[in-house]
Amino acid sequence: MKPIIECVPNFSEGVDHDIINSITGEIGSVTGVKLLNVDPGRGANRTVVTFAGEPEAVIEAAFLAIKMAGELIDMRTQTGEHPRMGATDVCPLIPVSNITIDEVAEYALQLAKRVGNELQIPVYLYEHSQPNKKRSNLAAIRAGEYEGFFKKIKLANWLPDFGPAELDAKRGATVIGARDFLIAYNINLDTQSTHVANEIAQEVRETGKIIIGENGKERIQGTLKHVKAIGWYIEEYAKAQVSMNLTNITATPIHVVFDEVCARATAHGVTVTGSELIGMIPLKAMVDAGQYFLHKQGITYVLNETKLIDAAIQAMGLNELAPFDPQKKIIEYQL
Repeated sequence: MKPIIECVPNFSEGVDHDIINSITGEIGSVTGVKLLNVDPGRGANRTVVTFAGEPEAVIEAAFLAIKMAGELIDMRTQTGEHPRMGATDVCPLIPVSNITIDEVAEYALQLAKRVGNELQIPVYLYEHSQPNKKRSNLAAIRAGEYEGFFKKIKLANWLPDFGPAELDAKRGATVIGARDFLIAYNINLDTQSTHVANEIAQEVRETGKIIIGENGKERIQGTLKHVKAIGWYIEEYAKAQVSMNLTNITATPIHVVFDEVCARATAHGVTVTGSELIGMIPLKAMVDAGQYFLHKQGITYVLNETKLIDAAIQAMGLNELAPFDPQKKIIEYQL
C-alpha cells in the first residue's frame, strides 16, 4: 500500500473566486493528487482547501499553491474575521494511511525549507514539526497577526525557522507542519453579540479564560479538552458564531462539543440554531454522532450508515447555512 498524506492549507481569500480557482488549479495540475474539498468563507475571508495523495506529489502541489497565493493575495489590503498572518496562513500535513506522523514531519520540513529558500517567504514550523514547544502552538505563533508581525519577526525568540527575518508586506508569513487530524467547526447562535459568543468560547475552550480575583490574575480552565475556540460575528449570516478547532476528536468528539456549547448558550440566554463544518470530517465522527443523538431520542440499534449520518446532520443543524453533502464532506467517501 502506498503512503497517503492529506494537506489542508488555509488561504487568506474567501471572496474572489478567480483567485481561489487559480490556487486550486495549481493543486489540481499535479499528477497523483486528488482535490477533495474547497471551502471558502466570505465573512472570515478565508478558504480551506483539502487535498491528498502520495507525499512527494502533495508537497509539490502545496508548494505551487503557496507560490500562487503569494502572487495573487495582497495582505496589505486583506481583511476578515479570521486571525491571519499571511496569504497562505497555515499549511498542515496529516498522515492518512501507511505513514507515521514522524515521517510526515520530514515532508513538512522539506516543504518549509523550499518555501523559505525559493520563495523567500518567512516560514514557521508548528505542531509535530516544531522541536521548540514554546513555538509549536499555532495561536502563539500567529499572535499579533499580520499587522503586528513586522515587529514580532525581528524579536530574537520569534525569528522564522526558514526564509528572511523580515515580513513580506504583500505575502506575509506562513506556518507549516505535521499534525493529527483536526476538525474546524463553527456553532451558530441566535444573536449578533460577539461578546456572548466570546464568553461561550472562553468557557468551553481548553485554555479557558483569565479572571482578576483577590489574588490577582487566575486562569479558569474550560470544559472541553483539545478544543480551541473564539467568538465572532459573521455579517454574511447575521449571526454570531463560536468558532472552534477540535484537535482530538477521539477524546472530545464533535457531538460532545455541540451539546456543551448548547448548554452554555442556554446559560447565556441564547439558542444554538445550527452549525457549520469547515473542510472535511472522518466517517467515524459522523456515525458516532448519529448514534449519540439517536440514543438521546431513545432510538437504539440503528446500523444503517446513511441514517446515522442523516441523524447527525439534523441534530447538529449542519444544513442551516449551506447544504451538507456527505459525499463531499466525509473524507472516506472522497478518497
